[in-house]
Amino acid sequence: MGSLSIGHWLIVLAIVSLLFGTRKLRTLGGDLGTAIKGFKDGMRDDDTAADAAVPFRAEAGAAPAAAGTAAGANEAARPATSGEREAAAH
Repeated sequence: MGSLSIGHWLIVLAIVSLLFGTRKLRTLGGDLGTAIKGFKDGMRDDDTAADAAVPFRAEAGAAPAAAGTAAGANEAARPATSGEREAAAH
């Protein structure tokens, strides 16, 4: 009683197609697909823009490391923590 069989779904599909027509349903499906694709593209663009906007700076008071060392490259590329951003703002 709680589950619907394939026969129930076919009857529902027939009623919906009679009420709205196949052309209207096809248009609605195309519009929904376009909206989902636009949403995914927008999310992808936001991710790339957010990655590019992250500020990188060396730790305050730290001496610059040698240019060729891996530790120097990692320290210089470390993003500022929220505490450091708040301290810089005040």
